[in-house]
Amino acid sequence: MATYQPRSVGDATIELSDDLLALTEALAERTQDHWARRRIAEGWSWGPERDDAARKHPCLVPYDQLPETEKQYDRDGALETLRTILALGYRIERSRPA
Repeated sequence: MATYQPRSVGDATIELSDDLLALTEALAERTQDHWARRRIAEGWSWGPERDDAARKHPCLVPYDQLPETEKQYDRDGALETLRTILALGYRIERSRPA
């Protein structure tokens, strides 16, 4: 089997506006909520340490209670998504004021 080489469409040199950087945090929070809903639906619950057999995970908490490293993981995914959208030629516009 060939060695998998992940690629990125979202060019890291693409600058994001302040509005899109703010959107990144909102997307990261929604990513945590989505992940947690899926885990809970699969029978997982909070536990002080990850235990796959018992389906316990310490990150089954609201976004604002996550360790900074976990928040950054969600932010990085959001940033990659936004940069990919822009790299593929799409525009992101707010349709109404916040």
